[in-house]
Amino acid sequence: MKYFLDSAKMDEIKEAYEYLGIDGVTTNPKHIMNSGKPFKKAIEDIAKWTEDQGFKSWKDFPVSVEIDPWLEDCDKILPMAREISKISPCFVIKIPSVYGGLKAARILEKEGIRTNLTLVFSPAQAILPAKAGCLFVSPFIGWKESNGEDCKKYIQDIVDIYRNYGYLRKTEIIAAAIRTPKQIVDCAVAGCDIVTCGLDVYKDSIKHPYTVQGLGTFRDAWDNTAKE
Repeated sequence: MKYFLDSAKMDEIKEAYEYLGIDGVTTNPKHIMNSGKPFKKAIEDIAKWTEDQGFKSWKDFPVSVEIDPWLEDCDKILPMAREISKISPCFVIKIPSVYGGLKAARILEKEGIRTNLTLVFSPAQAILPAKAGCLFVSPFIGWKESNGEDCKKYIQDIVDIYRNYGYLRKTEIIAAAIRTPKQIVDCAVAGCDIVTCGLDVYKDSIKHPYTVQGLGTFRDAWDNTAKE
């Protein structure tokens, strides 16, 4: 399973790549806002970093960049998607799961511009992006679980449907809006291709209270053992 970083902050991207070995980046309008930069400056900085790393295309290191979320008509989505795609060969165009977005994704994929259908909240929403040939589909986890829904089965259903009809690994499933290490594990068990979350969630996945307890025990033993 691949790990993507859900962020548009360059310091987080650099840290996660260097020390966690992340395989890609996902951004959205909220991440861009939190970067403190104008939209174009934020994505150009990421593009420059991917170039400096020697990445030649989305195959090396995909970066999902979301279009203006106010755009729902296919004819309005296409010009912005094409413009963004020209900034970096690593960029994958992130489009909301609405009918106009699906139409645009199918056209863009035929043009060789890779897409990520996002804001998916049901298995039904996940099927058509695969039929359209999208590179990624992004079912959201955290928001659903916050409202009491069982996301373990929801992700498993998408994986099973993709396996049944030959979409698995062709359209990769990005479990998005991950909030906890357990959600990462649930998605891994289900056979999800990718998880994307913030740097703090990945750091939390390294922690365990028994590790802290064990360190305390071993440190006490270390301090009470002769060194010579």
